[in-house]
Amino acid sequence: MKLALFAAASALALSLGSARAETEVVFNFPVAVGGPVTEIIDGYAKAFMAENPSIKVTPVYTGSYQDTIARTLTQIRGNDAPAMAVLLSVDTFTLYDEDVIVALDDLAETEEEKAFLTDFFPAFLANGQVGGKVWSLPFQRSTPVLYWNKEAFAAAGLDPETPPATWAEQVEFAKKLVKKDASGAVTGWGLRIPTSGFPYWLFQGLTTANGVELMNADGNKTNFDDPAVVEALEYLVSLSKEHGVMQEGIIEWGATPQAFFEGESAMMWTTTGNLTNVRKNAPFDFGVAMLPAQKRRGAPTGGGNIFIFNAVDEATQKAAFEFAKFLTSPEIAADWSIKTGYVAVSPAAWETDAMKAYAADFPPATVARDQLEFAVAELSTHENQRVTRVLNDALQAALLGQKEPAAALAEAQAEADRILAAYR
Repeated sequence: MKLALFAAASALALSLGSARAETEVVFNFPVAVGGPVTEIIDGYAKAFMAENPSIKVTPVYTGSYQDTIARTLTQIRGNDAPAMAVLLSVDTFTLYDEDVIVALDDLAETEEEKAFLTDFFPAFLANGQVGGKVWSLPFQRSTPVLYWNKEAFAAAGLDPETPPATWAEQVEFAKKLVKKDASGAVTGWGLRIPTSGFPYWLFQGLTTANGVELMNADGNKTNFDDPAVVEALEYLVSLSKEHGVMQEGIIEWGATPQAFFEGESAMMWTTTGNLTNVRKNAPFDFGVAMLPAQKRRGAPTGGGNIFIFNAVDEATQKAAFEFAKFLTSPEIAADWSIKTGYVAVSPAAWETDAMKAYAADFPPATVARDQLEFAVAELSTHENQRVTRVLNDALQAALLGQKEPAAALAEAQAEADRILAAYR
């Protein structure tokens, strides 16, 4: 009897010990509402926990990217830090300067783990590196691409299978695609490039194509007043002011896909992250292409990376790293891409059977991947939110006719120089 009681007590102690040994990984994820995305992430967490019963993953859905970084930093300062979060890749300098993130090189113990850190597309790794170390892993990544309405092309006498390949062709095609009523009022625009929210991002699609990058790799110098940047802004302004192929003023980011679906615009620039949305909701046949070239092809990368925070203990950091590796593994990266439209972040993901089948069934999914050959890092600097706000304000001032492009960008460069002086 005593032996039986001792065995039962021992089993209970072991059970309690196992419960205490469970490591919780709180995961802040930027989505504002419930629905498919939360269901997908919840499913990944459950699948990971089934393989790793000593780790409990708790996804917390935290609103927009801006909401998520604000909440995360507040939690860290309040000694209630999550273990990890998906934040914009361009937040790397900010989080590095705040000294709140872990260098993933320091968590990689085996040669296999160290090699894993470089298994991603180089263009996606660029925004996550500072000082020769990797500080975040690509997860929900994107580039801007051109979408076009094939039915509108055919109606305008254009080849529905051939998108514009250059800036000049984009204007030429867009002029043919503008629709007007009997009174001369525009009922459908040729082109829509959103300029609200974060206008710098799609603007980078113009500056990159014009052969210039907006910042250096160290994040302490910008090139806002470079003549090629000025020329890119002059081209953007000319689409409405001179050529009349795009509506004037500020064009809303969030309304752009719906405007495309409803025929208000025959072409649009937006993220490849909208690909699944467009596939499901466009009431017409559409195409996807790389952004038109000027001096070269080119586009910025965009989207979110996975960061692990140093405010949690080492065991939790290690557990978070295991989950980060799971989320960015080829199989999960492929699944996430297929379900959302984000670009699968590693070459290995594109070699999975699921991704090969998806690409064969839906070739537009490969456009953003192929554009990575020409992609550059998204605008990211120290004091990044302040610096990007300076550029966004300059772009909007030019688009609203308040300042000439050259003057607006010269003022933006002067202010960026002032902000970044301390980091040189």
